[in-house]
Amino acid sequence: MERVLGIGGHFMRAADPAALSAWYRGCLGLDADEYGLWHQEAGPTVFATFESGTDYFGSRSQQTMLNFRVRDLDAMLAQLRARGADVAEETQDMEGVGRFGWVTDPEGNRVELWQPA
Repeated sequence: MERVLGIGGHFMRAADPAALSAWYRGCLGLDADEYGLWHQEAGPTVFATFESGTDYFGSRSQQTMLNFRVRDLDAMLAQLRARGADVAEETQDMEGVGRFGWVTDPEGNRVELWQPA
């Protein structure tokens, strides 16, 4: 059986694609090129499904949630707050998994930030 090798991309609709791309570059440091190509650091990736009624993604109209691995969650959240981003006050610790925090991008998409254990 053939198997997928990894995630090849994540595509989002946006009212202002250029502004949203700039937000991800400026606030999260996602250094994608003009075509969106980004060479990420090696590390774990989680592929998980959730019940359709979950509130975990923020808005019930949001069908998927992007999760980024970060080195220092507290520093990333402070950086986002300093830039005026909509950062959730709460964080979550999962023993053996790591720490989680959330930010909502300018288009209303909740994004999860994960500092692996």
